[in-house]
Amino acid sequence: MSDIRNTASLLDGILAGKKTEKYSYTLSQSEKQELNLEDGAFKLFRTVFNNSGSLKIFAGDRMGVVGCNDISEEGLRKLVEDGITAAESAEEDSCHDIAPDQGKEVFRQGVSEPDMDRFLERTKEFLDTVARDYPKVKIMSAISSFDRWHWISRNTNGTEFEGFGGRYSFSLEISASDGEATTGLDYTWFCTDDLDTPFIEISDVRKHLEDIQESIHPKALEGKFTGTVILTPGCAENFIQMLLSNYVRDGVIIDGTSQWLDKVGQKVADASLTVRLDPFDERITMGERGTQNGFLAEAVTVIDKGVLNTHILSLYAANKTGRPVVKNTGSDLVVEAGNSSLEELIASIDHGLILGGFSGGSPGTNGEFSGVAKNSFLIENGKVQYAVTETMVNGNLGEAFCHIRGISDTQRCDGSGVIPYIAIDGIVISGK
Repeated sequence: MSDIRNTASLLDGILAGKKTEKYSYTLSQSEKQELNLEDGAFKLFRTVFNNSGSLKIFAGDRMGVVGCNDISEEGLRKLVEDGITAAESAEEDSCHDIAPDQGKEVFRQGVSEPDMDRFLERTKEFLDTVARDYPKVKIMSAISSFDRWHWISRNTNGTEFEGFGGRYSFSLEISASDGEATTGLDYTWFCTDDLDTPFIEISDVRKHLEDIQESIHPKALEGKFTGTVILTPGCAENFIQMLLSNYVRDGVIIDGTSQWLDKVGQKVADASLTVRLDPFDERITMGERGTQNGFLAEAVTVIDKGVLNTHILSLYAANKTGRPVVKNTGSDLVVEAGNSSLEELIASIDHGLILGGFSGGSPGTNGEFSGVAKNSFLIENGKVQYAVTETMVNGNLGEAFCHIRGISDTQRCDGSGVIPYIAIDGIVISGK
């Protein structure tokens, strides 16, 4: 990869030549060494390079936003021309702005040089373990990759962030079969900055393998009842993100439709729920360091023991509403663990589901949600009975998180988030 600082200086010169007084930009170069597998066999190994640039240009109270994947001199000149055109044609809005001077910072994260031999050994070890321990599971596809980045971000207030980082990642698509019977697909993914642990023991990979092997002969659920749903970590992350989007992020605060619009400092969820956005948690691989707004990233506790601490607002939304800006883009989700084992949560439930996945539209402004249960299991009298099919779940997001039965004492750590199992009462579960 070339010297991105020289590229940034070239872009600064082009912008100065156009007499552009206010702007911010990020330039990035990345390298991916990728191993592809299909049907459990090695298929392709390749190295891919990628360049990208994003630019915000201001013309008075007008802002133009453009991007590119060509950061040659010619590509940068076109980027600037496109940015000027976009700014001149934009609507005036004084709430658009760039962050004040954050100083000059250099971030170094993750792995600088990969051990590809060890990475390949771990991948083969995983394939061998699955073939031995889960004979009914079929690896439809898997991608092992090492990704390395070098990026730089500047604005006309004086901020300069430069970042170096690298990480290993592994994504998996699986199914299972027994004779003519076969399951649907299931997916999981993780990233890591070391190769100390077998892949099958990272995140919830083994649990996905176990569950799909137990899902080959699902049964249709009969009738309708109100019961308890245990959200698996992947599903819990999905529901937490829906909760944040529906109640605390830019759009619903700007338009005033959030039911938590005036709830900061008040109880909005069960006291067992604490939700943080924490890029500095040691279990997060390559957490955010500079936000999309150009601020130095900070850890933010959004919900603390059920109490709403803050909305998650960008600089634009903060200017638009007069509320505080949050120096965190909203990734790097950490949900605090509880004090119950998964087995104890299951044993406490008379009638309910383990919800492995949820397929449904976005909740309405009132928080109502409805969707199909995927990769899910019926619980009766404190025991897991069988995998279910043709099953719907319905409820209200805001109310659901006020009725938490328990949170597991273990968490899934996939490198991008730290999430436990969450058991929620009062969910409507419908079969045929």
